[in-house]
Amino acid sequence: GKHFLYPFHVDNFREPGRVEADFDRFPVKSMIRNIYTLFSRSEIPIAADDQEIMDLFDPSTPLPPWTSKVETGLSDVKVTVPALLIMGEKDYFLMFPSMEDYIRNGAVTNFVPDLETVYIPEGSHFVHEQIPEKVNQQIIEFLDKQSI
Repeated sequence: GKHFLYPFHVDNFREPGRVEADFDRFPVKSMIRNIYTLFSRSEIPIAADDQEIMDLFDPSTPLPPWTSKVETGLSDVKVTVPALLIMGEKDYFLMFPSMEDYIRNGAVTNFVPDLETVYIPEGSHFVHEQIPEKVNQQIIEFLDKQSI
């Protein structure tokens, strides 16, 4: 299998204060643009040992054409209600063996026990912005199955 070098952003998020320090170097609007630009690519953004993730950002890179407004949030909670995970098959996130195993082989259900996962073949990391019609249809179908 492939081996990816530290630091990848998921590992960076585990080190208290590291990501905050990296992100705090930029105004909020710039930071959001950086995240969308870096993580919309099909290539995996990997920082060298002497870099942080935001050091990889190239300000000349245009935003993806499907971006309009941006809302972001990061959290780590146990989800006990029925949940839907919609992933793009082309999401570079799935190229990481540990992440693919975590999602595809069910370790994620330790945190989200009632999880349904849908894969959209042409989707990438921001599939909800890239192909909103397909994502909306999946959400509607999921909600129709719930007794709410």
